[in-house]
Amino acid sequence: MIDVPEIFKQFANVKAGQSKRTGGFSSKPFYSLNLGLSTNDEAEIIAKNRKLFFEALGADVNYVAHSHQVHDNKILLADYPQHADGYDAIITNKPGLFVCVTVADCTPILIYDHKQKAVAAVHSGWKGTVAKIVTHTLNEMQKQYGTIGADCYAYVGTCISYESFEVGEEVASQFDKKFVRFDEYKQKYFVDLKSDNEQQLKAFGIPPSQIEIAKTCTVINNEEYFSYRKEKGVTGRMLAAIGLIG
Repeated sequence: MIDVPEIFKQFANVKAGQSKRTGGFSSKPFYSLNLGLSTNDEAEIIAKNRKLFFEALGADVNYVAHSHQVHDNKILLADYPQHADGYDAIITNKPGLFVCVTVADCTPILIYDHKQKAVAAVHSGWKGTVAKIVTHTLNEMQKQYGTIGADCYAYVGTCISYESFEVGEEVASQFDKKFVRFDEYKQKYFVDLKSDNEQQLKAFGIPPSQIEIAKTCTVINNEEYFSYRKEKGVTGRMLAAIGLIG
């Protein structure tokens, strides 16, 4: 039901995870742990799934901050539970308040500043990656909480992989060339979202040893994860969430 990042297990006050597609109540095509509020699944079923997920995570489903995402780089500073609109990253330093993002191919990034006791959840699709949303999030954490890279631990979660993210030149041209390869046979470009977001974490000063990268792919491992691309838009959504307890 949940992938729990190893990187955060050393901290007793942190609960974090990314949901998988299994273990819930939804029927096909949203089978089965669909957590996406914007999908055409039954609202009552989604509510049951979300309650199940947050209880498994050790969180209160009523004490969550999330947002309708727009593939931009705006950051929400959350001090209380809410459903906002227009933000693709959420930060907080409030114990008990969990922040989360919705994904189904886009890259989820979870961050913990163990010195200042602050967390972030980031939704980074290709547009957000190009817009450096991870960099903006870390800069905002620095502004609000005094966060520095050496104090942070981060998880880059399951998303569409380098092998599966096939794009045209109009998208590929917006990325640094080191994150792009051209397939001569397919005459298509492939973009490495995980590595680009990882580089943004490192550029802020987070040591590589304090960054965990999920090895799984939403397309290749579609039996375990929802993929908007693989399932042609008719599918469920996963959540990646993090919060402080105690």
